[in-house]
Amino acid sequence: RFALERRGMKVSRSKTKYMCVNEREGSGVMRLQGEEVEKMEGFRYLGSTVQTLHCKVMKCIVQAGWSGLRRGARVICDRRVSARMKGKVYRTVVRPEMLYGLETVALSKRQEVELEVAELKMLRFSLGVTRMDRIRNEFIRGTAHVGRFRDKVREARLRWFGHVQRRDIGYFSRILLRIEPIGGRKKGRP
Repeated sequence: RFALERRGMKVSRSKTKYMCVNEREGSGVMRLQGEEVEKMEGFRYLGSTVQTLHCKVMKCIVQAGWSGLRRGARVICDRRVSARMKGKVYRTVVRPEMLYGLETVALSKRQEVELEVAELKMLRFSLGVTRMDRIRNEFIRGTAHVGRFRDKVREARLRWFGHVQRRDIGYFSRILLRIEPIGGRKKGRP
């Protein structure tokens, strides 16, 4: 705290909280001048969610999609609106909210499937189709003119990669793309 104050920064003891990224290294208590500092499981910074558990991040992404769907509900839930227009609203309102910040997140296959399932639930809801109607996913995507979610995530990643590659050689993100960790990994699962 004193080192920060010497450089002109003030630390509020009541507002200060911390988060452990790797729980294996220790789960001790952090104190600031005798007071215990509150431990957080996650936080939001500039619209992105940073959390200790990756599954909660997926939940936040899906919730962002549903909130976007609710915002466009007047158009999406109207039976008089064509499926193509509903797909356009979905592509411009809902999908960008789900894609925000996914350029830098490494998704597992299970998480990709989870996001695709959520997307198809939203599309079925907007088109007034239930699973009992036994309509194939590709037909639903085709009527709404919506591509696969994993393809859009891949496009966003490649777009981000292109932005980083065009930056100066000394740019921090560009250096991190090519970094080789020192030493080896431990045996077993990470």
